[in-house]
Amino acid sequence: MVRDGDAHDRGESDASGERGGSDADAATDGGTDRRLVAGWEGRYYEDFAVGDVYKHPYGRTVTETDNVWFTNLSMNLNPMHFNEAYAAETEFGERLVDGTFVIALAVGMSVIDVSANATANLGYDEIRHHAPVFHGDTLFAESEVLDKRESDSRDRVGIVTTELRAYNQNDELVLSLERTPMVLKRSHAQPSAARPTGWPAGVGTQPEDLE
Repeated sequence: MVRDGDAHDRGESDASGERGGSDADAATDGGTDRRLVAGWEGRYYEDFAVGDVYKHPYGRTVTETDNVWFTNLSMNLNPMHFNEAYAAETEFGERLVDGTFVIALAVGMSVIDVSANATANLGYDEIRHHAPVFHGDTLFAESEVLDKRESDSRDRVGIVTTELRAYNQNDELVLSLERTPMVLKRSHAQPSAARPTGWPAGVGTQPEDLE
């Protein structure tokens, strides 16, 4: 079930111009209506609903440099990833992109919608490589919410399970997996426009600067 009409999940503005009616620190400056407005903070536990599908923004083209660097960094010695002469003699006829890079890229693409407010990842399950990825392929990712529940040990978080799927530019499914992060509850996060996640107090434009 894709709920495109859910403006709250997408962080869209209401008629007043404020997200959710409470995320803006409004102030005026000589009638110019300058104000601090919160950017996208990612979803909190309360924002997830089983059956929701998030098509993550921004496809990503995989380059030869990505593959070579990642293979070297992870000490993957399979010549399929770095030896063109060897790979040319295989059924694929060219080098393959390291599958663990594809996993890392797809998970990273999903963070903006799924785990920007996660406190931990509990596990990755049911990982399947459905098709090879080659240099020059562009990947896209989406996540479907499979389950959510309260944490038994931490009242600040809930546990969300999603299925992550990655496709290439030809709409071929190349990867699927399930992942389960612990996601912070909005009631414990207390986000604000003046001090978003990761910002120390007093940096950048402050509400009093707009008075």
